[in-house]
Amino acid sequence: MNNTAPIALQDKLPNTLDAGSIRVFQEIIAASRDLMSCYRCAIMEVETKFRVLNERFSLQHDRNPIDTIQNRLKSPDSILGKLVRKNLPFTLEAIEGNIFDIAGVRVICSFTDDIYMLADCLLQQDDIRLIEQKDYIKNPKKNGYRSLHLIVEVPIFLQNEKKLMKVEVQLRTIAMEFWANLEHQLRYKKNLSPELMEKTEARLYECARLSSVLDAKMQDIKDIIEKYS
Repeated sequence: MNNTAPIALQDKLPNTLDAGSIRVFQEIIAASRDLMSCYRCAIMEVETKFRVLNERFSLQHDRNPIDTIQNRLKSPDSILGKLVRKNLPFTLEAIEGNIFDIAGVRVICSFTDDIYMLADCLLQQDDIRLIEQKDYIKNPKKNGYRSLHLIVEVPIFLQNEKKLMKVEVQLRTIAMEFWANLEHQLRYKKNLSPELMEKTEARLYECARLSSVLDAKMQDIKDIIEKYS
């Protein structure tokens, strides 16, 4: 962990955090190496589960439902920002008990029905517990964003104990991932005026709608091929 990262956030939030608060958080981050290691282990556990599902599905159906698997661990300044927004104390207990997306796994699928199939297979495993589910595919966000989000609890087995860790899982199609990446790049460009953001909002939403149509058409083609082959 980079202990200087919270200082950068202080520059962004000068009226929210004083030097003492930043110092406390830096001390917490320095003491959180074990916790962050546990989150990395949880990521590996979830990734392995998806790789096994992908392998077994490929054996039975002669195709892979998963295109790629990505992961990320939330940075110290992102964790600090979330603690501030939630008005939580700067403690490891507050981090572990209230921020559920520190460890993240993103699964990019070929087709929309692969998303729900893989999510069901994951949640049926007896060592996985579902904490929260948000379906932005059936109920897209206002900007058109689509994805299936799961917060799951997974056990990791350490030298002398079993520890339950929370991981955010995002499942998307290739089209959803393409749109989300470009939308993020465009909307978070430096010095982008509110007026320009407003002008591009409708176009970005239309692109999201078109990507949804593309997913539906590709799904239909796959279903026809599977039906008659």
